[in-house]
Amino acid sequence: MKKGSLNRRMTLLVIRDAQQPPKQLQCSTAAVILVPTLVIASISTLVIGLQIRSSHIISQMETNLAVQSLQMEVTVADKNAAIGRLRSEVMELTNQATSIRERLQRITELEQQMQQFIRKHGNSSSASSNKSTITPLSWDASGHTGGEFIAVHENTVLLARQAMDDFQEIESLLDTVERTVPRSIQQANAVQQNLERKQAAQLLQTRRLALAEQGKPSIWPVGSRRMSSSFGYRSDPFTGKSAFHSGVDIAGQTGDPVYAAGAGTVLEANSSGARGKCIIIQHPDGFQSWYMHLSGMQVAPGDHVQKGQTIGLLGSTGRSTGPHLHFQIVKHNQPVDPLLYVQ
Repeated sequence: MKKGSLNRRMTLLVIRDAQQPPKQLQCSTAAVILVPTLVIASISTLVIGLQIRSSHIISQMETNLAVQSLQMEVTVADKNAAIGRLRSEVMELTNQATSIRERLQRITELEQQMQQFIRKHGNSSSASSNKSTITPLSWDASGHTGGEFIAVHENTVLLARQAMDDFQEIESLLDTVERTVPRSIQQANAVQQNLERKQAAQLLQTRRLALAEQGKPSIWPVGSRRMSSSFGYRSDPFTGKSAFHSGVDIAGQTGDPVYAAGAGTVLEANSSGARGKCIIIQHPDGFQSWYMHLSGMQVAPGDHVQKGQTIGLLGSTGRSTGPHLHFQIVKHNQPVDPLLYVQ
């Protein structure tokens, strides 16, 4: 465009409304061209600036989203790893729980054996007296609480590990109990067996003493209580001379029963010139009882007789002046006064 044409002036009519006349504006052609050009350039610049800024913002947001996505992927991976470890630990806890249940069953059986042992030997009362007393705790929900906040998902693995530690401690305690309870039962059984042996020995000794007491000559051998001659020196009824009498003479009726003064074994049951029909019984602890001048004998050598058993009949056989029983007790081959032993 030529310079002359740019300098030409142009008239612009501005029509406002019908009541007013149009307004004329005089301006050069260059101004008319320059103003729209500047407006278009400004708008273009603004649009370009907005596009650049939006591109920058979009790029920054994409970068942030990528970082956040990566962080979320890492977090999810960590969570998955934690869940895997937790599953593994839960499986291990389950296996441990099964093992502990089995061992608790064995402990229960051992406890039942111990209870049976205690009930058998009468010590349950002492066991019950040793029970500890626990003061019950009262519950108050009035709001007096506190503590640090720890999310459940942040503490799950730690709780599982603590549970495993608790299980290990319980297993250690069960190991100790499984070792000590059978040993205690064995010791208790050994003590009880020792006590039973001692009791059996004491019972045997008591029985021996009872048998010895049973065998010891201690009862009066006939129904009559009338003594015709005592133990010791006396005047002989046939010669009148002083002589030693080794027993006591008990007068009675011919045929009266004669009883064993104690339990024992018959050594002799025969007849001789001076003794007549005579029975000798061997008793425990070196005692013997002699029964002379019998009219009849109801036992034979080797027979075992009980205390108070009828062994013969009173008479007057042998060197005798009338019906009576010569009763004699010998201790370790020496005659002793029968009245010291019989009642």
